Amino acid sequence: MSLELYRNGSVYSPADPFATAMLVENGTVAWIGTEAAAGALLDARMTEIDLQGALMTPAFVDSHVHLGSLGATLKGLDLSESTSATALLDAVAAAAGATTGLIVGTGWDESRFAGGALPTAAELQAAAPDREIYLSRVDVHSALISAKLAQRLGLNESPEYTDALVKGRIHTQVRTAIFSEAQQTGAENSDLALSHLAANGYATVVEMASPGISGRSDLEALLARSEAQKASTPEVFAFWAEAVASESAAREMLTSFNSHAVVGLGGDLNIDGSIGSRTALLRADYSDAVGERGTSYLSVEQISAHIAACSLAGIQTSFHVIGDAGLDLALAGFAKAAEEVGLAKVQAGRHRLEHVEMVDDAAREQMLRFALTASMQPAFDAAWGSTGGLYEQRLGANRAASMNGIGQFLSAGVPVVIGSDAPVTKVNPWAAVKACLELSDPSARISARAAFMAHTRSGFRALGVPNPLAGQLVTGAEATFAIWDAAELSVQTPDLRVSSWSTDARAGTPMLPVLEDEVPNCLRTVRAGEVLFDALGVA
Repeated sequence: MSLELYRNGSVYSPADPFATAMLVENGTVAWIGTEAAAGALLDARMTEIDLQGALMTPAFVDSHVHLGSLGATLKGLDLSESTSATALLDAVAAAAGATTGLIVGTGWDESRFAGGALPTAAELQAAAPDREIYLSRVDVHSALISAKLAQRLGLNESPEYTDALVKGRIHTQVRTAIFSEAQQTGAENSDLALSHLAANGYATVVEMASPGISGRSDLEALLARSEAQKASTPEVFAFWAEAVASESAAREMLTSFNSHAVVGLGGDLNIDGSIGSRTALLRADYSDAVGERGTSYLSVEQISAHIAACSLAGIQTSFHVIGDAGLDLALAGFAKAAEEVGLAKVQAGRHRLEHVEMVDDAAREQMLRFALTASMQPAFDAAWGSTGGLYEQRLGANRAASMNGIGQFLSAGVPVVIGSDAPVTKVNPWAAVKACLELSDPSARISARAAFMAHTRSGFRALGVPNPLAGQLVTGAEATFAIWDAAELSVQTPDLRVSSWSTDARAGTPMLPVLEDEVPNCLRTVRAGEVLFDALGVA
C-alpha cells in the first residue's frame, strides 16, 4: 500500500476551498482537509510531505500540442529570439559550424524584424553553402528553405515558393518530405517534449498528428511508448488528421490504430493556414497584402463528407480553422452534414474547431447549434495581439480588435479548451491563464478560474473522458496534480471590483496564484500517484 500525506500548503479543491492537506492512497485522492485534521490523521504508514506553503492543483491538460515538433525545437535551432534577417543568418551560420546534415530551425517571426525583410535565397544559402536548410516560421505554416533543398525536392518558382519562402500546399509537401526522412529521431523528440511538459505541470496532452507533420508511423510509435511508459510520462491522447468520405472508412481508419488513445479523426485537418503566413482564409484582403485572402485546403463538400462520416460512426472530429472565411467553410460543411445525417447525429459527435480566432456573433450561434467546442490558444493573443503587433499588421486595427473571443464563446454557451500549440507558443500553463485575463479585446477576457477550468477539467470533457472526477482534486478522484511555488493566492477576474473582495478567504472560493509579474514554477507533477517530475526537494 502506498500512502502519501501532503500537508502545510494550499489545495485547490471544490470540495474544500480552505484545504491545506491531501492524502493519496494507491494513486487515488483518499482525503482532503485542514492542517489540524492532517496532524490527527498522520500515522506510521504514511509518507509525510511538507509543502512548505506551496499550492497543489489538478495538473494541466494541453489540448493541442505537436510533440515531435516541440522536441525538435527544444534541442534544435531556436530562432524565436532573432530580431532581424541578419540575426537569423548568423544563427544558421553558427549551426552549420556545429552540426552536420540538414539544418532545421523554427520560430522566426518577421513581424518583429527591423524593417520586416526576410533573407533572400542567395543570402540563406551563403550562410551554409554546402547544406540543405529548412527554417519554419513560428506558426509552422511557411518556411525558408535553401536552394539546395528546393533543387533536391524539384521545386519550381510559384506563388507558393518565391525566393526561399515556401507556404501553402508546397510547404506541406516540403515538410512531408523532410520529416518522413527523420523517423528515427521521432522517439527522442517526443520523449523530450513529454518530459518538458511534465516539468511544466502537464499530466495530459492531446497530440495533433497528421501525415504532413510527422507521419503515421511516428504516431503509432509514440502511442506504443506512451502505453509502455504510462507510469512515467503524461497521458497522451491523439487526433489523426486524415479526411474520410464514408462511415465505414471512418471506422476503419480509427480502429486501424488499435489504440484507445486515438480519440478522433481531425485536429490539424487544415481548412486554412495561419495569419502570420497569410494563409488563413479571409473574407477580405490582408491589410498588408492587397489581393491576398489566404489558402483553402478543403472544400465544403470534403468538409461535410468527413463530418457526416465521423458523425455516423460516432467518432469525434476537428478542423484547423483560423480565418473568418475559413470558418464560413467549416460551418457550411457542418450545415450540409446536418442535412444529410441529422442535426442530432452531428451534435452527438462532440466535434471541435482548433484555433478559431476570427468569429462573429452569427458564427458563434452556429457553433452552439452544432454543439462544437472551441480549442484555443490565448498565448497567440499575448504574442501577436498588442497594438502594432502581427494581428494589426496583417488585418488592420478593426479586425484585429475582435480576435480570440474566449469570453464571448463562454457567454454564448460554447465550451472552450486551452492548448499551447507548442512549439508555436512556449509551454507555460499559467502564462496561458494570465493571457486570458489580459486578452486584447476587453470583452473577451475571462477570470483566472474560468481559464484554469478550460485548461484542466474542460480538457477531459472535450475528449469525452467518462470519469466525471477527471481534472479535479476531490475524494475518490485519480491523484493527478501539480505543485507550484505560488507565493500569493487570490481570485482574479478582469473586473478589479470583483477581485478586490473575492481575495478575502471568507468568500469561500478556491484561490489561484496571483498572475501579475511572474508566474509560478512547477515543483512536482504527479499522474495517478506516480511522480513524473520532481523539484520539490522536501519529504
